[in-house]
Amino acid sequence: MKSRKPERLLLTVAKGALIPGDGYTTKRLKERGYRVGDVLLADLRKPRHPGFHRLAHRLGQLVAENIEAFEGLDGHAALKRIQIEAGVGCDEIPLRLPVIGQITYRVPRSLSYASMDQSEFEATVRRMCEHIAREYWPSMSAEQIEAMAQVMPEAT
Repeated sequence: MKSRKPERLLLTVAKGALIPGDGYTTKRLKERGYRVGDVLLADLRKPRHPGFHRLAHRLGQLVAENIEAFEGLDGHAALKRIQIEAGVGCDEIPLRLPVIGQITYRVPRSLSYASMDQSEFEATVRRMCEHIAREYWPSMSAEQIEAMAQVMPEAT
């Protein structure tokens, strides 16, 4: 059975409080029967700026189109491979294999809006750029690689 994702409501930080960030949120809070003074549990995340999501896709495209080791991969596959290689934004699972012994299996986490907040996403992209600079383009800095990705045209 597939689990249902919780509804996300937009809240604005006020001094010492969270207030509805838009009319839809106000309506949904009333429909749920929440009243002033109710104690609620919340999973708070700062929404990401869409430009950063485009940056990640452009970074994958840049790598796929310009680094021979990524030839034949699309931008998404290139991003996942960089995540695994760098151990960035991955869950690590220790495995014990016969003959080989202990290894670590890396599973790249989703870079989607729902999966990663802005600060974690920015750190992940920065570390991916650092890995690319260190392993594939040592004559460039991570900042230069990020700047190149920003000027890449959108994939069609």
